[in-house]
Amino acid sequence: MTNETFTAQAGPRAEGTAPTVGVGMLGYAFMGKAHSNAYKKIPYLMYPPVAIPRLVAVCGRSQAPTVEAMQRYGYDTCYTDWHKMLDDDRIQLFDNGTPPDAHADPCIAAAQAGKHVFCEKPLARNGDEARHMRDELARSGVKNMVAFNYRFVPAVRQMRDIIRSGALGQLYHFRASYLQEWIMPHYHTPMIWRLEKERAGNGVVGCLGSHIIDLGRFLMGEIKSVAALTRTFITERPKADGSGMGKVDVDDAFASAVEFENGAIGTIEATRFGAGHKNDQVVEVNGEKGSLRFRLERLNEFEAYWVDEQPRETQGWHTVLVTEGYHPWMANWWPHGHIIGWEHTFVHELNHFLDCIVNDKDVAPDGATFEDGYRACVICDAILESAASRRHVDLQY
Repeated sequence: MTNETFTAQAGPRAEGTAPTVGVGMLGYAFMGKAHSNAYKKIPYLMYPPVAIPRLVAVCGRSQAPTVEAMQRYGYDTCYTDWHKMLDDDRIQLFDNGTPPDAHADPCIAAAQAGKHVFCEKPLARNGDEARHMRDELARSGVKNMVAFNYRFVPAVRQMRDIIRSGALGQLYHFRASYLQEWIMPHYHTPMIWRLEKERAGNGVVGCLGSHIIDLGRFLMGEIKSVAALTRTFITERPKADGSGMGKVDVDDAFASAVEFENGAIGTIEATRFGAGHKNDQVVEVNGEKGSLRFRLERLNEFEAYWVDEQPRETQGWHTVLVTEGYHPWMANWWPHGHIIGWEHTFVHELNHFLDCIVNDKDVAPDGATFEDGYRACVICDAILESAASRRHVDLQY
């Protein structure tokens, strides 16, 4: 065997021929890391790529950590003023990974500058603010997407496709819970932005609840009415700077009954006081012909039960390992049985958005648009209104 040197021949969508999309990222912490990681993986894992993300600029309030983020993630430039970042003509996609109080103005300004907008959830602090964002983005004509990344879990997408095929027949029930424990007393969590209404808009309703509210709409259809309870268990926490106590003015937990327009009913609950639950999201759909169930902490699986399965002696819940090449996105990853992780949902999500940008496709129904983000915020508002009034609330958009 002789030693030879080969040069790869670029295909029609190989790197170098696929269009480059410049990314400007606002925020560099939890979501900034997750999104940046996804952009870097897309060209060689979602192959052949629909576009090549170029990490042009990252922006944060403080110079030193922003410079560190630029160097760590591989951005070309960094800014400490998002207005100046939006003046950068190299940027075509604006990615907002900040808390909700910093969503509206930068996203609207980016759209007015002709940049496509990807924004973290919840879209806004309340329905009115979300409606304003939706309307301004619609006027701009740019592509827009809200980061409801659980739509892009292969198991969840497989469940959605089964439901849409009619295999479950008439839908009866939806139940979803999202349980975490990270602000329980033993963690000594101080006052952080997630506990302040001015910055977060609400508490666990928006932080965790908006995810399963969106999945309810994604899997079942529109929600018609809600009836809810909320609770704040710890009303004061020490300020992070040691200057005293701060008032917690958002919810720590909620539980809601929901009614869907298709006649199904359901329950949605979330808490950050669920001892023993790290990132425990469970979604179940019951229908005429069977049931489907997904648990986030077992991300590569869902469970299925079929009413008419034969022989009846073996009827029961079946665990489906979603790693075959014919399952959503899995052909881009590893041989069957080799699982993927939470971070890969962002790869699927952002690749979808890039495809919509460069090929002028609709973000919906697979991705969540600002319309979806707005509707999730309206439902969050209705849950809080129901809890305050102790009455059912009909949804009005």
